[in-house]
Amino acid sequence: MKKRYVLSAVGALGAGVAGYYLKDEQNRNKIKEAANVVASKFKQNSHSDDHDHTFESSGVPDQLEEKDLEQLENSKMVSEGSQFGVQYYNEKKEENTSRNQEEI
Repeated sequence: MKKRYVLSAVGALGAGVAGYYLKDEQNRNKIKEAANVVASKFKQNSHSDDHDHTFESSGVPDQLEEKDLEQLENSKMVSEGSQFGVQYYNEKKEENTSRNQEEI
């Protein structure tokens, strides 16, 4: 038997089981609640403060008190002459500053 036939059969069987399980409203509500819990955990873990901290630290290599591996690699690249990270930081910072001034 070919793989695609096996996968199709497994998919159809899974859809049938899911349909049977989800016909009961109580089971549907359980799954919705579980999905909401998982989604809220992902939202908490991907908080924008981490992104802001990473962005700010990329613009000032070797000037932070905390020295993690990524920060050391970034400062090593800059010491070797790479200015991509610093240039990107400066452009985005200027873009954000001009956008904030337009809003005021």
